[in-house]
Amino acid sequence: MSEEPVTRPVPARRRDTRLDAYAHNYAERTFGMTASAIRALFAVANRPEVVSLAGGMPNISDLPLDVVSSTLSDLVAERGTQAMQYGAGQGEPMIREQICEVMRLEAIQAHPDDVTVSVGSQQGLDLLTRIFCDPGDVVLCEAPSYVGALGVFRAYQCQVSHVAMDEHGLVPEALTEALAAHAAAGRRVKFLYTIPNFHNPAGVTQTLERRERIIEIAQAAGLLVVEDNPYGLLGFDGDPTPAIRSLDADNVVYLGSFSKTFAPGFRIGWVLAPHAVREKLVLAQESATLCPPVFSQFAISAYLSRHDWRGQIKQFREMYRERRDAMLAGLQTHMPAGTTWTRPTGGFFVWVRLPEGLDAQAMLPRAVSARVAYVPGNSFYADGLGSRHMRLSYCFPTPERIIEGTRRLGEVMAHEASLHETFGFLGSGAAGGPYEAPGANQS
Repeated sequence: MSEEPVTRPVPARRRDTRLDAYAHNYAERTFGMTASAIRALFAVANRPEVVSLAGGMPNISDLPLDVVSSTLSDLVAERGTQAMQYGAGQGEPMIREQICEVMRLEAIQAHPDDVTVSVGSQQGLDLLTRIFCDPGDVVLCEAPSYVGALGVFRAYQCQVSHVAMDEHGLVPEALTEALAAHAAAGRRVKFLYTIPNFHNPAGVTQTLERRERIIEIAQAAGLLVVEDNPYGLLGFDGDPTPAIRSLDADNVVYLGSFSKTFAPGFRIGWVLAPHAVREKLVLAQESATLCPPVFSQFAISAYLSRHDWRGQIKQFREMYRERRDAMLAGLQTHMPAGTTWTRPTGGFFVWVRLPEGLDAQAMLPRAVSARVAYVPGNSFYADGLGSRHMRLSYCFPTPERIIEGTRRLGEVMAHEASLHETFGFLGSGAAGGPYEAPGANQS
């Protein structure tokens, strides 16, 4: 006699007070997604009474808006139906040719067929991580590193392993040690992510000797190098340093952008990759967006064709140099004893090390109350370190506002230091870490 099948009650669906009714449906990788510390500051930092030394917004007030306006008007009148249509997943041929011309300023010899246009270089990094990384794969990054890159790696469930840097950029010996440690542990390192020029957030630049040594190490280890270079043409002293890509076309993927040398609102960047990688990038791009923004590509291409874009970059460099000088002067005048900072030769950022006992994260609400904003250093580490550092941006405020911002910040820091002296340890700012502090002795 057969037994009756056992039936078990279906568990009731949870009905609790959570605000998101779909929380149980999300993919596992979403649990690693967190809001950018910089984006979270925007609402406060954009108040007119607050001097924001936080965001990295380019100052596009020096753009020739009359030229841009007439260029866009002519584009719509002459090629509007083409510019407002779907395009190729790899990007339009004319702008890929012009991108190769731009990269020649950094000694890169490239073919347009190896360029994939992306929605800003941020999407390029996302696509690269998508095609290379499985959950648990290791990505090597400088310590500290760009917060947007850390967000991408976290979203794809990568394990970020930081490599020490100093005032000359990533330390080659630290890279060798990291590769050996991961190999011994049986972990797969998929690529090294590096920002060699005017680093975000550290403000330092890799020397040519360091670049050559990093390539030697990467070649010996079979390691792909991802070179992110949004600021490379915005140096204040002399010609650009040759890109890492110019030293090795077979093992380096280069990320570029028009956001800093033209305008970020068009959202056009690019990836220069070895041919086989480019093919997979195009497939990933087509699945993500079908095609990068066609109108933006036509607009930038027309601008590059009709305007002295090299002269415009020179004008940007002079404007940012003036702001950098104001930042360094303000720090020299207003920072309390024990504060050190980097001295960038280009780009947008200064990396500040606080006096012993101060914690940038804990101090931020008091700074905002004093009407000045910055980004705490722990935002730029995957392992929670960096609380004794902060990133200051000089790209957007006027020189006068920068000076005032450093004055307000100096007063907050001096007050915090006084409290620390009186009452002792206030937070985690005194805690050390395994990394070099870029430019710690440059003040």
